[in-house]
Amino acid sequence: MSLIDTLNQDLKTAMKTGDEPAKRALRGVKAAITRAEKDKGNQPLTDEEIIAVLRKQAKQRQDSIDAYRKAGRQDLVQEEEEELAVIEKYLPQLMSEDEIRTVAQQVIDEVGATSPRDMGKVMGKLMPQLKGKADGRLVNQVVRQLLSG
Repeated sequence: MSLIDTLNQDLKTAMKTGDEPAKRALRGVKAAITRAEKDKGNQPLTDEEIIAVLRKQAKQRQDSIDAYRKAGRQDLVQEEEEELAVIEKYLPQLMSEDEIRTVAQQVIDEVGATSPRDMGKVMGKLMPQLKGKADGRLVNQVVRQLLSG
């Protein structure tokens, strides 16, 4: 079963059972997928492209949670956290910091990077390998540490 079929099936289930957080989250994800398909010329998205949409939706929820916390809106924080939990169920597990460090060290050795000035060379080769598998900010942080230390 493809990812879009799973999302559709889970949305139906959420509607039947009255699971409001799942309904909100899945409707938002489906709308984002539809927009992405239109941007692609009305072509259906692959599972990898759907995962990219899911990651973007999860990041938006996380940004909203941070903003609502700063504003003292705990009610909205809770709604966003519930939706984020639903979205994260469909995302593959991201690489750990240690796994990123291992791959980053291999790339650093490959390109012969020795200082933080070589960050661009390392990131240019590393990010295509880790796209969708690791958080970009964490990758950046790990590479910076390896090149500085």
